[in-house]
Amino acid sequence: MAQLLIWVSAGTAAVCLTRAFLSWIMGDRNPQQGVPGSERTMLGRTVLVTGANSGIGRATVVALARQGARVLLACRDKDAANQVIEEIRQDMPDAKLVFKHLDLASISSIRTFCDEVVHEEPRLDVLVNNAGVFRCPYAKTEEGFEMQFGVNHLGHFLLTNLLLDLLKRSAPSRVVVVSSKLYKRGRINFEDLNSERDYDPAFAYARSKLANLMFCRELSKRLEGTEVTVNALHPGMVRTNLGRHVNIPLLARPLFHLISWSLFRTPEEGARTVIYLASSPEVRGLSGLYFGDCKQEELLPIATDDAVARKLWEVSENVVGIGE
Repeated sequence: MAQLLIWVSAGTAAVCLTRAFLSWIMGDRNPQQGVPGSERTMLGRTVLVTGANSGIGRATVVALARQGARVLLACRDKDAANQVIEEIRQDMPDAKLVFKHLDLASISSIRTFCDEVVHEEPRLDVLVNNAGVFRCPYAKTEEGFEMQFGVNHLGHFLLTNLLLDLLKRSAPSRVVVVSSKLYKRGRINFEDLNSERDYDPAFAYARSKLANLMFCRELSKRLEGTEVTVNALHPGMVRTNLGRHVNIPLLARPLFHLISWSLFRTPEEGARTVIYLASSPEVRGLSGLYFGDCKQEELLPIATDDAVARKLWEVSENVVGIGE
């Protein structure tokens, strides 16, 4: 009994300390602030969400469908996406949901996907760049890019550029980029973007999230005068399957699960700022900004270097095969 009490006390202390540490790292605050209501404010609008079959993506689909939007679920796994559609329609029989196959680790898949969307969809009001890979073992995309940089940045970079004309024709329209507070630990090393000299999964993820922010910054400048806005956000610490590659020692797993259930946000809470940027009239006309908990936040200087952002854009254009 004494040993059990000691273990529980230690676990409680660990939870409290972890809460303080993670809140300091991630900047978590009240996820309830500024959340738009469930009114059907998105009627007649089409939204595309990448990584829509789980986690924040799925929660975003549910919320925007509830607001009346027609939602395209851009996913790699057809069966998982169709199961999500079926489950959502059990609660919302009139939900307008369409599966579209997309593999962000394949340039050919992205190009095929965008060709279909451009030819089949008369409009695209909101593009939500949500899908991501987190701290995976070293791997490469179909074209040989390091997986986290290739999917999280390059895949969405190409996707957005190929859909820009449709977004412009649908203006006023929006691009929403899901980044992370962990961008603070990233650096853009143009000499080793593929991490072939040195690979650290945590650093590679942070770099990809920093690249998301620089992409958002440069894209907002290029979209001036078009009525297409682009904003980025961090969702906070969220319980999703994104962390499946994180190696937790067997004996530490019970404590980790306790901490995650105690401290991490649900996907619905994590999606609030995504939904806010996709649908709220409060951000109409705002572009090139960074949000957390439905409020604008300041970025560190490493994410606001225009010269680096411009060079990253040019390098990205070159490696994915697009240009002016």
